[in-house]
Amino acid sequence: MILSGEQIKQKNLIETLSDIQFQPAGVDLSLKEVHKFISPGKIDFGNKERKLSETQKLTFENGELFLPKGVYKIVYNEYVKIPKDCLAFFLTRSSLLRCGAHVVSAVWDPGYEGRGESLLCVENELGITFKENARVVQLVFIKLENEAKDGYAGVYHGENR
Repeated sequence: MILSGEQIKQKNLIETLSDIQFQPAGVDLSLKEVHKFISPGKIDFGNKERKLSETQKLTFENGELFLPKGVYKIVYNEYVKIPKDCLAFFLTRSSLLRCGAHVVSAVWDPGYEGRGESLLCVENELGITFKENARVVQLVFIKLENEAKDGYAGVYHGENR
């Protein structure tokens, strides 16, 4: 079962939302920060050698940020709390797709909470301009058949508080 925007609102699963962000089958997340990558990363099987790529925060000028074609890390304004009986994922908002960009992310596990991060991919050869706080994705909550025994306890739990 997918939670409606109204159910998400009633359960208070996301902090700092305005009414325009509630959708029939989810909620829109908005852009807080954009970062460019400045170093390589390293991924292994057990995370013992994991090294995240370093990033540099970009600055909005006069409320706007132009991004040329490329990939960027983004941070959302909204602090999300996934209950242990749900998981969440998102889809890129259609207006962003029509401008030649999309956002990708991993599954948001039961028990995760934080101000999530994702990968913004600008495919448009001419780039795209973002206004501060632009809505970029719709987060969808799916209710699990049974509550997860253990909630998410990884390194990203509580990120960007």
